[in-house]
Amino acid sequence: MAPERRGFPTTPPRRLVMMRAGSHRLHVNRHSPMLQRLKRDFYDRDPQSVSRELLGKVLVRREGTQLLEARVVEVEAYLGEGDPAAHAAAGRTARNDVLFGPPGHAYVYFIYGNHWCFNVSCLPDGIAGGVLFRALEPVEGIPVMARARGVSVKTDRELRLLTTGPGRLAEAFGITRERDNGKDLTSPKSDLWLADDGFRPERVATTVRIGITKAAEMPLRYVIPGNRFLSGQKIG
Repeated sequence: MAPERRGFPTTPPRRLVMMRAGSHRLHVNRHSPMLQRLKRDFYDRDPQSVSRELLGKVLVRREGTQLLEARVVEVEAYLGEGDPAAHAAAGRTARNDVLFGPPGHAYVYFIYGNHWCFNVSCLPDGIAGGVLFRALEPVEGIPVMARARGVSVKTDRELRLLTTGPGRLAEAFGITRERDNGKDLTSPKSDLWLADDGFRPERVATTVRIGITKAAEMPLRYVIPGNRFLSGQKIG
């Protein structure tokens, strides 16, 4: 069992440790070859399939010599020009161009005048589609995330504030349009990527999308049920 500090699991590099992922326990060998960057063909599919299979994957940011890592626990699919809620619904523009470009690129936009939202493009070049990241479970680099968020993390409740919600997770990972929009997440040179460490959730649940008004009834929100880092209504 990994040592505990302030109630949170620590994950020393190159050691096999036990960690918590929602209601499930898992073994992970941090910073090992197990943490494999997702390749382009993973994203070159229907956003609904990509969304479902992104659950349990790990978002990674390289900040100098530090790696920030958090497990994906909640996402939403956006289907492109046929989806009234998608940014691509009105056709290709300079703002949404990434969604129409090659799969596996970061699409970042500003919302409500105060926070960034992080998405990844899906489907072949020229066809719009994407996935919005709504919540993550912090794994590695928690002090760096806390500084980026400007919060103190001393309790489980405060830990949840780091990456629950699109704006919070983007801030914790230093994601902005200027820094990351259009970034190729599949490139070995990228300082932001998604990786597979072998974890698979026991269950995946779908609900209607939240926080939108157009096409809000579509069941395109995908979550790891029971995970305490989910935004909005919890799914048991």
